[in-house]
Amino acid sequence: MKFVDEAPIFVEAGRGGNGCLSFRREKFIAKGGPDGGDGGDGGSVFLRADENLNTLVDYRYTRRFRAESGESGRGKDCRGKSGEDLTLPVPVGTTVIDVDTGETLGDMTEAGQILKVAQGGFHGLGNTRFKSSTNRAPRQTTPGSEGEVRQIKLEMKVLADVGLLGLPNAGKSTFIRSVSSAKPKVADYPFTTLVPNLGVVKVQDHRSFVVADIPGVIEGAAEGAGLGIRFLKHLTRCRVLLHVVDVAPPDGSNPADNVRTIARELETFSPHLAQRERWLVLNKVDLLPLEEREQICQKIVDELGWQGPAYHIAAASGLGTDTLASALMSHLEALWQTEREDDDARQAEYDFQDAMQAEVRERIETLREQHRAARKAQKQQDDDEDDDDVEIIYAP
Repeated sequence: MKFVDEAPIFVEAGRGGNGCLSFRREKFIAKGGPDGGDGGDGGSVFLRADENLNTLVDYRYTRRFRAESGESGRGKDCRGKSGEDLTLPVPVGTTVIDVDTGETLGDMTEAGQILKVAQGGFHGLGNTRFKSSTNRAPRQTTPGSEGEVRQIKLEMKVLADVGLLGLPNAGKSTFIRSVSSAKPKVADYPFTTLVPNLGVVKVQDHRSFVVADIPGVIEGAAEGAGLGIRFLKHLTRCRVLLHVVDVAPPDGSNPADNVRTIARELETFSPHLAQRERWLVLNKVDLLPLEEREQICQKIVDELGWQGPAYHIAAASGLGTDTLASALMSHLEALWQTEREDDDARQAEYDFQDAMQAEVRERIETLREQHRAARKAQKQQDDDEDDDDVEIIYAP
């Protein structure tokens, strides 16, 4: 199935039914009085987080959704039938944004979560509602109100506790295959991973966390190189980033320089995301001579001046992966425990997430505008070049 993580859609709630103008007409009852019923309410539009979905492909080509309108009222005080609500399923992890105002309407982070995105119109009133001691035969009614219309943007970000970051072919997919049941494609060429992959790492029974593998980042990614920064946004929900680096790159590059390259791209993309806790994972140590392994790894750490946790692993053989997974599990449990017990810590995380999401959204939109302008300029240049050396002859 095609991976689609963004989709703009139009949602329109149903219109409220009109009130009815009617009078009671019955044998032997000369002045029956008003009996016009109210209309029905218009249906509303809801979104529901569905844990069985992992893409927004259903909204790629069908982009207009409308709830049912309410029926008009009828005589004998009969109220019109209300319109059926429309519920649209979306993947867990979907952020809903109002395109016109830029307001974030909600974040669908839990399975089964419901969010109303368009309110149905209110029903119209029948003439029975206007009966009074001075107006025994009212002819007033009110129409139903229009349903709310919105253009919204659905943005899906994978929900993971740990995110893998690194250059192409650093061994990220091999690592996730080693520690989980996920089976992403692994091959000896760049950009083998084209879409995010999720894996559940079970350290023990009832102790597990989710790790996300995204396509590799290269120098210039923040300006659109490679697969660009499209998938970096999926790391914004992660609590810990694992910076995976190949200690023996086949191109002979310096591993420390490769780490700095990714760090610069991360900072350019989102300063908030760059502040997330990062662990250094030196991968493919089995390619180094055993007697020099520790020395080479320590040299990389010293050259970087790395202050955070650093681990040496060989994802292909599983060397060191269990130790890393256990350390991550313990660290995440400590974070979760702190947030459960400390309201200030929990609020600080919420505030950090809000600021980071807004920053990432603005950055992506800015880059898109730049790319559109560049494509427009290139097209204009191509058109001008097509007109070069063209001789125009006017017929007499």
